[in-house]
Amino acid sequence: MTDLVPFLAPAGFVLAFVVALIAGTIKGLVGFAMPMIMVSGLSSIMAPDLALAGLILPTLATNGFQALRQGPRAAWESMLRFRAFLLIGGVFLLISAQLVRVLPSQVMLLIIGGPITLFALTQLMGKHLTLSAPSHRMELSIGAFAGFIGGFSGIWGPPTVAYLTALGTEKHEQMRIQGVIYGLGAVVLFFAHIGSGVMRSETWPFSVLMILPALLGMWVGGRLQDKIDQKGFRRATLFVLLIAGLNLLRRAVVG
Repeated sequence: MTDLVPFLAPAGFVLAFVVALIAGTIKGLVGFAMPMIMVSGLSSIMAPDLALAGLILPTLATNGFQALRQGPRAAWESMLRFRAFLLIGGVFLLISAQLVRVLPSQVMLLIIGGPITLFALTQLMGKHLTLSAPSHRMELSIGAFAGFIGGFSGIWGPPTVAYLTALGTEKHEQMRIQGVIYGLGAVVLFFAHIGSGVMRSETWPFSVLMILPALLGMWVGGRLQDKIDQKGFRRATLFVLLIAGLNLLRRAVVG
């Protein structure tokens, strides 16, 4: 294992496996948060760009399963409905992906941790934005912001979830739409970071190995979803996201 992942000791790899398992489980329950939890957990034991590489292929695999759960036709309809969000998000994702090798790690952690903490706090405080009808300008703005953040962090969930929640999207449709949006974003992220150098010979094996625990966790989360109250678990998940965000901010400030 050391030969495949030279930048991690065996104990570090076990911890990375556990992080991916937990992240996949939460994603299986609520449909999002896997990249946020993975980048927060993995960044505690490795450089941010290595953590980003580790989540790229697991994110691609899990979102593929989530998007196609109700079949290709339903996924295609979701793509058409949110095509403006997807297009503008993809453009900004490609642009910001090139910042990974330029931005200092503290700045990267701060930019990632800030939106996570803000999202979790506002949701826990009950500050829910309500939109009576989709706004084209709002969709473009949130899509651009989500893509920009996602390009250099692999995290575009908070603004996306906030937007879908504000629209009052039905639970199962929201799960599918999240899978479509995050899945297509993961494809763009994958190719963008081949170009940025994040996905390279040193990091490829690590990202591949993280697919198994992520998928296993997603299966466990799906099984638990039928047994645990979704509203209560979502609140618990927001607490986890808040802790993750605060941890990233702590590392950005303290180092």
